Parts: sequence; structure tokens; C-alpha cells
Amino acid sequence: MQHKLEAKVTHRFAAPPESVFDAFVEPEQVRRWQEAWLSQRCDNGKITAFSYDPQVQGRFAIETLEDGRTLQNWGTFLALDRPTRIRQTHITDIAEKNDPAIITIIIEPEPEGPGSIVTLYDDLDQSQAGALPQTERGWRHMLEAIDAILAQKT
Repeated sequence: MQHKLEAKVTHRFAAPPESVFDAFVEPEQVRRWQEAWLSQRCDNGKITAFSYDPQVQGRFAIETLEDGRTLQNWGTFLALDRPTRIRQTHITDIAEKNDPAIITIIIEPEPEGPGSIVTLYDDLDQSQAGALPQTERGWRHMLEAIDAILAQKT
């Protein structure tokens, strides 16, 4: 295994930690924000396959069609500590199968209110250093899509 580089993004949510945690693990909510995130990335994208088993050692797989290209991401849940932490593998290319990225999501209560602060960590291979800004931007957009879905629920 190569030395890893860390992508890190933080986002403040108006929703409490329990609601934010649920948005990451409840399949119907995940599908909704995945669709919202997809619409940010391309005009004619759609989810073509979706499987989500939110339990430790449970797997997820999401396939999308974006601008005529099929993209896949999949992984395994490693830890689900409600409402504070989610840890999972994340694979977007079969070449990563034996050395997947590890995504860690930390959810903390907002110190000055009812909301939450989420910090997402994604470990990247050093060879992906040039992709760090794009990776962080992608995760930031994902968190914004989750926030928008949660805001619709209130």
C-alpha cells in the first residue's frame, strides 16, 4: 500500500447530527441526494443501478449514466456509530479493488446551535495528488446536495 494523501472537507448543516447521519445511511434519502448531486454534475444524468445495505460489512453500489458514460462507485461499510461517525471503503475503478480509498465522515453537534458540523476525510494515493482539489470540490458538492435535501424536510 502506498502512502496516502488526505482530502478533507467540512460543511455546516442546520439539521441535528441524527438527521445528518440518517441522510448518509437511509437508502431512500441517499438515493434522493445522489440524484440531486448528479443533477449538479450533468444535465442528463440518471441513476441506473442502486444497492445500499447500511450495516457494518454491508455493501453499497451506485451506477450512474452521465453524459453517455457509465460511472460506478461501490464499497463496504466499516463502521456506523450513530450519530457521530461513518467509515467506509470507496471504489470508483476496478484497479482500486485491492487498495480502496477509506472515507471517514465525522458528524459533530454545532456548538452554538441545533445544527451539525460534518468533516469528511478521503484518503488518496500520492499518485492522485493532482486530483486533490477536484476530489475536495466533488465532496463539497455532495455535502451541499445532502444539505439541500435535508432543508426540504423541514
